[in-house]
Amino acid sequence: MSPAPPGGPDITQLLRAWREGDREALDALMPLIYDELRRRAAQQLRRERPGHTLQATALVHEAFIRLAGQRTPDWRDRAHFFAIASRVMRQVMVDHARARHAKKRGDGATRLSLDEALLVSPDQSQGLVALDDALAALAKQDEAKARLVEMRFFGGLSIEDTAEVLGISPATVKRHWSFARAWLHKEIASRSSPPPAP
Repeated sequence: MSPAPPGGPDITQLLRAWREGDREALDALMPLIYDELRRRAAQQLRRERPGHTLQATALVHEAFIRLAGQRTPDWRDRAHFFAIASRVMRQVMVDHARARHAKKRGDGATRLSLDEALLVSPDQSQGLVALDDALAALAKQDEAKARLVEMRFFGGLSIEDTAEVLGISPATVKRHWSFARAWLHKEIASRSSPPPAP
């Protein structure tokens, strides 16, 4: 992530002021983070099916409403804020996908490959729901690895930014990312396999 422009407001300072209850800091912060949030939202929605009813602007607005509604935000710095924003965007997208699938219940389950679930196939938004379920299972086993996937996949954080937020080395991020992808592949495959015949 690029640093704040020279002489411009410092995002980390504004985030800390917002955390301490300064609502004016939130007003000053919004224009500084909006474009980055919108870029991340657009990146996520490009992985969705064509004609997705959730647009990047709506995703950012809903995520920001949820972020702004937190009573005691816990972000330490810019990278940590965008990691939390990534989690909130994931929740918005999954809520949207679950609501959509609730309307279409009974259409039959589709088997998903890892690439479809982890890279969310353009025509199968249920991959997002499958990934969310698998991430919840991974979090029960290893919450740090689940957070890493969330930051990398949903937030688009670089290896270096993810390492900074988690307080680990970039090499460890790469190793955990590989492990998490393999674990999620297995989990999604087991969930999408039909039950054995009696």
